[in-house]
Amino acid sequence: MGWLWAIIVGLVLGLLAKAIIPGKQHSPLWLITIFGIIGGIAGNALARAFGIEATPGIDWGRHALQVVAAVVLVGLGDMLYMAMRGSRQRA
Repeated sequence: MGWLWAIIVGLVLGLLAKAIIPGKQHSPLWLITIFGIIGGIAGNALARAFGIEATPGIDWGRHALQVVAAVVLVGLGDMLYMAMRGSRQRA
């Protein structure tokens, strides 16, 4: 069940990141989900590095780091996706 939760959380993080980033993103939903999953993993790693990995109650710091990582990855990933897609259309 861990992989199912990773997909669900990745989808939510990716969609949240897509909503935060201004402008239109052209990446497909499956790619946004992958970026969200990676953003969640990166956010957890950052939380562990900052020492806020497990706190009593809701881990707001960890969740904030996950969202920030997802925003960065969705933004950079969309730019890379459009650059690759544009080079394929010109060929």
